[in-house]
Amino acid sequence: MPSIYQLKPAFQAWLRPIVGRLAGAGITANQVTLAAMALSLAAGLALTIWPQHNWPLWLVPLVLFVRMALNAIDGMLAREHDMQSRLGAILNELGDVFSDTALYLPFALVAPLSPAAVVLVVILAAISEMTGVLGQALGGPRRYDGPMGKSDRAALFGTLALWVAIAGQPAWLLNMALIIACILLTWTIINRARGALAD
Repeated sequence: MPSIYQLKPAFQAWLRPIVGRLAGAGITANQVTLAAMALSLAAGLALTIWPQHNWPLWLVPLVLFVRMALNAIDGMLAREHDMQSRLGAILNELGDVFSDTALYLPFALVAPLSPAAVVLVVILAAISEMTGVLGQALGGPRRYDGPMGKSDRAALFGTLALWVAIAGQPAWLLNMALIIACILLTWTIINRARGALAD
């Protein structure tokens, strides 16, 4: 099934000049990874402290776009500028789960979203990423199968943030989007597990 992740090559091509300048300035891939984690944590804290205000919600799409750019940049710095390391691999995988949790879990405090549905999405997202890593543990490539990968989750929560900030209704439709995300995440976990076994 198609995923926003498939747009990654075009996105990377757009970012490549920026990556070259960062490498020339001595910025490392691990520093970029840590910056993405810090950005997600800051946005998540804003949602946690001010869950009934709209301005943290308006920030979420911007934060998600910057985070996606930083995630692409750290990988390009590592691969194309000889910055790959064991620490970088650990930070890259744990950083994604940490950033997702830090930014998305506070949505459980945002009305009228269902706290249980938000928590379930975050849990399934973490399991899907762990399942992707299992492909490598079994001797194959890291699995990025959809239909609800990292980029798709970013699109979902960015849309939810804008939707709540602008209207906040109807609650049933907002929560239906989260339920559908849970179904798609379950599908993603199965696809990644099957892919890992096939490899």
